Amino acid sequence: MSENNNRPFRLVVNKAAQQPLPIAGVYLITDQGDNLVERVGTALRGGVTVLQYRAKGKGRDVCREEGAQLKQLCRSFGVAFIVNDDVELAVDLDADGVHLGQDDGSVRGAREQLGAGRIVGKSTHNLNEALQAEQDGADYIGFGAMYPTDSKNVSHIAGTAGLAEIRDRIKIPVVAIGGITTSNACRVVDAGADALAVISSVLSSPRPDVAVSELKLLFNRTRPFPRGAVLTIAGSDSGGGAGIQADIKTITLLGSYAASVITALTAQNTRGVSSIHGLPPSFVIDQLAAVLSDIPVDVIKTGMLHTPAIVSALAENLSERKIMLPLVIDPVMIAKGGATLMDRDAIHVFSRQLLPQAYLLTPNVPEAERLLGKLIRSEAEMEEAARELHGMGAANVLIKGGHLTGHSSTDILFDGTECHTFSAERMFTSNTHGTGCSYASAIAAFLAQGDPLRSAVEKGKEFITTAIRLARPLGKGHSPVNHYLAAQERT
Repeated sequence: MSENNNRPFRLVVNKAAQQPLPIAGVYLITDQGDNLVERVGTALRGGVTVLQYRAKGKGRDVCREEGAQLKQLCRSFGVAFIVNDDVELAVDLDADGVHLGQDDGSVRGAREQLGAGRIVGKSTHNLNEALQAEQDGADYIGFGAMYPTDSKNVSHIAGTAGLAEIRDRIKIPVVAIGGITTSNACRVVDAGADALAVISSVLSSPRPDVAVSELKLLFNRTRPFPRGAVLTIAGSDSGGGAGIQADIKTITLLGSYAASVITALTAQNTRGVSSIHGLPPSFVIDQLAAVLSDIPVDVIKTGMLHTPAIVSALAENLSERKIMLPLVIDPVMIAKGGATLMDRDAIHVFSRQLLPQAYLLTPNVPEAERLLGKLIRSEAEMEEAARELHGMGAANVLIKGGHLTGHSSTDILFDGTECHTFSAERMFTSNTHGTGCSYASAIAAFLAQGDPLRSAVEKGKEFITTAIRLARPLGKGHSPVNHYLAAQERT
């Protein structure tokens, strides 16, 4: 366990409903752009914990109307609503609290105006200011800037080194602020931030909910093992090499907690699938509801979904969830032995209803070909296909190149902006049963543990490559990969 985890969890306000609102996680500050309420609503679905309303340059009536709408949104999501600088506006809006700049009044004065049980935060830039804010009775401090930012003029960059220096001296929550994005947030979390204050990296994103969910997962990186929980929704492989069995092995051996929802039972071994018994969609949803109502799942991974009815029921259920969970979709269509695991109608429903909800879609080349109705014969065509699948709604697409030829096996990740390649030496072996299931599950586990996407894919690629290399003959067909030794070698 890291030093950060030794700090006690701190709750800073206790409302009449007896539901304390923590200052932790993703702390979203509003911008001055259009459609603010709509964009904030989308971001809240990603898992925002605190919203700070920053209404610079707006008239009083506009602030009251817009602020009231934002407060109502926050109430519906159980999120703390903080007003920036303006104590009078915070009183008018019955906000949960106010955040004060270094030159924007005293903590004591704000508390007197707001009344008991409200949150007061203070911006600080160094240890002395932080200690003073804590002594004055602030419930949390904003500390920064971490990095340069375009949202305001920054005269002092405290950086992650400055945050690490004050961390053990400050007992109240520390909100890191300034230039934080998904690409640099890991360092800020590692330095000891209780919360990440963000503006444009979320509200300027085409998918604010996805951007928030990515940042939210990063806080898992400081937790003890098993770190993070993954729910796998897939079919059962009686041979144990693929499907739900491979998923649970992978997730558990890599250090996360595995929960499961079974969509179908298969009678299969290393030589192939002899029969399939699909489960009723209502029972699939019953399993899903039972798990999600009790276990704090961080990432959902899907495999074999089998029927259009199951795909449709799952897509509808997930889309109606108040807080979205990152969804890693492995579009399992054909078993290693050639059996069809998803029929044409199911593929059509999948493309329209579930694929657009994917945080990460992980098709191999034949699966991408079926989804797009076109041949893929080169890495250039893989890249083009990844962009097309992104255009169909998947936030990120990883196309796996194991079915192509050549000395290297190259996978291509398109993150909505650029492509990244992950290559390994191609191994000519039949010991590849469960490769796709295990690879996607490994990525899901690393995401749940707080790795950003590119790192999770890179680690997943290393894991599955090792699992194939260390696989031992088992059965008379395609032998399964070696999850156990691959995980041991990683450790």
